Amino acid sequence: MNLGFYTIMAAQFFSSLADNALLVAAIKLLLMLHAPDWMTPLLKFVFVISYVVLAAFVGAFADSMPKGRVMFITNVLKIVGCALMLFYDFAGSALPAYLMVFASYAIVGLGAAAYSPAKYGILTEYLPHQKLVIANGWIEGLTVASIILGTVLGGALVSEAVSSRLLALDVPHIDTGIDTAPEAAIVIIMAFYVIAAVFNLFIPLTGVDHRIPNKNPVSLLIDFAHCVRLLWTDKLGQISLAVTTLFWGAGATLQFIVLRWAEAALGYDLSKATLLQGVVAFGIAAGAIAAARFVALSRSVMVLPVGIAMGVVVMSMIFVTRLPVVIVLMLLIGGLAGFFVVPMNALLQHRGHILMGAGHSIAVQNFNENLSILVMLGLYALLIKLNVSIYTVISMFGLFVSVMMALVRRWYRYNLTSGPMPHIPAEPGH
Repeated sequence: MNLGFYTIMAAQFFSSLADNALLVAAIKLLLMLHAPDWMTPLLKFVFVISYVVLAAFVGAFADSMPKGRVMFITNVLKIVGCALMLFYDFAGSALPAYLMVFASYAIVGLGAAAYSPAKYGILTEYLPHQKLVIANGWIEGLTVASIILGTVLGGALVSEAVSSRLLALDVPHIDTGIDTAPEAAIVIIMAFYVIAAVFNLFIPLTGVDHRIPNKNPVSLLIDFAHCVRLLWTDKLGQISLAVTTLFWGAGATLQFIVLRWAEAALGYDLSKATLLQGVVAFGIAAGAIAAARFVALSRSVMVLPVGIAMGVVVMSMIFVTRLPVVIVLMLLIGGLAGFFVVPMNALLQHRGHILMGAGHSIAVQNFNENLSILVMLGLYALLIKLNVSIYTVISMFGLFVSVMMALVRRWYRYNLTSGPMPHIPAEPGH
């Protein structure tokens, strides 16, 4: 891996760090505004809705120009959305203040939706297929490291100890108007988006032709539908797409389940609960690194049973109340998740790149994965609104993940017996 690859990694790290810290700051802002509890998971809902609504267009946008430039433009959009969140009371008493929080976070999500195809698509343009699992291990490992640090950073910034120091800082001759913990956190988070944007400017050109054949919106929709059908009818593409779709929907829901469970089982506030999210993310990073080291692209489907085990382990959360056991359990859940999703992600990118091109395939992946997030978060918000016990929610969640992964594994076995499978190139040494 050369300097260009590490520049891509640095840009992704700081952008993702800011995304995750901003989620915590936005949650704290909703709590400060006394928004109903069931609205908290809807933050993620408005963030990812652009991934679904604009899926047919962001892939073409990512393929229309050098991907470093795409990443820069979309990071600037994230900065704009982050800044707008500071004006949550702009409408005064005419509208609830939390609506501005949702609108601002949706703009950040719009930037993220357009950023994602470029972030992953540049890997298939920049690297040979033999290095895709290793590169995915790097990018997922660093992404999860940014989730760990971003979540912890967000929790620290909104904590009483840190926020009081930030609010005590005086800017001579300037009235900043920053007088609450989440506002101070948002200002710091904006700086990390700026750092990511600077790295975007130094991402190398790959030499790929970025002229797209058609810019007509109707044609793009038809082309996108064709790409969706291609991946879902490909015998390996459909398996990897089903796994990653389930994983990201479950992962986004688990993020909020952990926060609520930490409050119920351990009595933690938001700042402390985010530390447990960081522990899960650390486990994902470890699992991703292990997968990059030990799982070849040609053997990626062999990790399917690990997904079944993850669902079973999640259900054990309902029996745990002691902190040392909690930490081990969070690490184990994260480790299993990282180990099975990285090979599936690499396989999906490989098949997508062969069938339709990098940007389009990532857009299809984002559409399916984020549609899963919308559905699962919507169901979770409904359960919270109905006052369903968090322990019941955890049991339902873990059982759902295990059953679905078992069905996917059976689906793959059926594909093996129903005709020839697409070829997966073997890496040297495997």
